[in-house]
Amino acid sequence: MKIFGIAGYKNAGKTTLVVDVVRELTGRGLRVATVKHAHHEFDIDHPGKDSYQHRAAGACEVIVASSMRWAHIVELGDQSEPSLAVLLQQVGDVDLVIIEGFKHDNHPKLEIRRQGSDAPLIAAEHESVRAIVSDGEVPEAPVPVIDRANVSAIADFIITQVGL
Repeated sequence: MKIFGIAGYKNAGKTTLVVDVVRELTGRGLRVATVKHAHHEFDIDHPGKDSYQHRAAGACEVIVASSMRWAHIVELGDQSEPSLAVLLQQVGDVDLVIIEGFKHDNHPKLEIRRQGSDAPLIAAEHESVRAIVSDGEVPEAPVPVIDRANVSAIADFIITQVGL
């Protein structure tokens, strides 16, 4: 399975970059999946929906399916959060998985930074960072820097890195 990540600190623009890159890669005919890490409680289900009522009644897993899509919701309870490796086992047959977050995992990734950020460089601490994407110069960068505005170049970099 070909995987590549996009990591950065809060409000660096990770999700916006993932959306732009996925749009670019799928526009080139690739089948792309994403895995996103959330640092907070989130819910894809909402009160009043049947699946929400199933969970509220105590179901530890709920699958919702239609002719357009399906979703599998798993309540962890007191189980620990699944690892990236476990989550990747859930992904079907795709050309590439883009991973948002998981900055401390060892998969190859881009670091996204905004100009003027005072956050420490992830690339300085993790060899898994292959390049930095930024809207400005990063003079202390230990890896190449790609212009954030050049989504095509970012997609080209990822494709080259994973061997597609």
